[in-house]
Amino acid sequence: MRALLVTHGTRGDVQPFLALAVALRQAGHDAVLAAPQSFADSAAAHDVEFAPLDEGPNRLLDDPLLKEAIEGGYRGFRGKVTAISTIRRIKPLMADVLRDVGAVARSSGADVLVHTPSVPAQHAAELLGVPAVLATLQPGWVPTAAFPCPMVPLPELPRFLNRATYLTVSATLRAYSGVVNAWRTNDLGLPGGHGPSHALVLQAFSSLVTPIDPAWPQSVRTTGFWYLPRAATWTPGTALKAFLEAGPAPVYLGFGSMAGRDAQRTGDIVAEAVRAAGVRAIVATGWGGLAARSSENLFVIDQAPHDWLFSQVCAVAHHGGGGTTAAALAAGVPQVVCPFVADQPHWAKRMHAVGVAPQPLPHKKLAVAALAGAITRATGDSVMRRRAVELGEKIRTENGAGAAVHELERIHNGRR
Repeated sequence: MRALLVTHGTRGDVQPFLALAVALRQAGHDAVLAAPQSFADSAAAHDVEFAPLDEGPNRLLDDPLLKEAIEGGYRGFRGKVTAISTIRRIKPLMADVLRDVGAVARSSGADVLVHTPSVPAQHAAELLGVPAVLATLQPGWVPTAAFPCPMVPLPELPRFLNRATYLTVSATLRAYSGVVNAWRTNDLGLPGGHGPSHALVLQAFSSLVTPIDPAWPQSVRTTGFWYLPRAATWTPGTALKAFLEAGPAPVYLGFGSMAGRDAQRTGDIVAEAVRAAGVRAIVATGWGGLAARSSENLFVIDQAPHDWLFSQVCAVAHHGGGGTTAAALAAGVPQVVCPFVADQPHWAKRMHAVGVAPQPLPHKKLAVAALAGAITRATGDSVMRRRAVELGEKIRTENGAGAAVHELERIHNGRR
């Protein structure tokens, strides 16, 4: 079997697909990862065949207006206006991405195409005449009456309205329908239409930490998180090793690709909170979401593999991205979650609900006393620490990427 895996976005969007590619190869299959050009080195480090896509919407990550919108969670009238403006600016950038997806698909020789919801590559699967598989990294893409859409910030609603909340997500995707339709007809040469239905939906997260609906059809499979093995070429630097060995296990703090308008202010809050909590800390600047300077008890890095780094720390304070949440769960350490947008508030609530994190601390309410208090709770609560260890042991046994490979094999074999 040869699989084409199509994704786009930042590390949290790409790394699970890279993990699936590695799992496919280990099972004796071929896989091509189609992702932004900037991830070529990551694919090479894991010996995964790579097809570059245009950076597309990633070009807006440093845009001041987008940073403001992310910081506010797209809330309020101004947030909605900014969201509409952002969609308009993303459309031509998505057209560039889709153009590359079409070119990659034509030369891929794929037997199955797996894609993220943000890239409607099911149309390319139709062109190839192969099954399209939707891979979701968070709940909210498969409607259910059992619970409201986790990606929509809503007050508690009557149960009969739950299914309607999923219309918000589908409406967001429809905002790009003009670009998608033009790609489908003009580039792919397909007749107008919505494209094929998906042969399978793979939910790449764990039912141990977020609800699933037992009434979902057999075509919806919740596999567990897709973890990427650490690249054999990666080793920590001398300074990082020295810091870790110089005292008790530190706290990790980082907000990934979430960049607010004032990275220095966020960095100052983090540094002051670390001092107030009386802990040592490793601060990851990531994609520029915070700015900080190293000191005796604070070590600043750009980034490091989460699977290695989180095994060295006593707690993880982060933005609530699905990938970071999954890595912290697997490490079996308590968390402090400071969500910004999208699925992050959901993961923040779930981490508290399963007992591995204090109450969520939204980034817009980030302050020294609140962050220091949350860190103190996460590092000092023995019940929370024990729960994190127990849950981590269970999470690590799921082998989500392996389960996904099994499902893809089933779909492929069914076509023979």
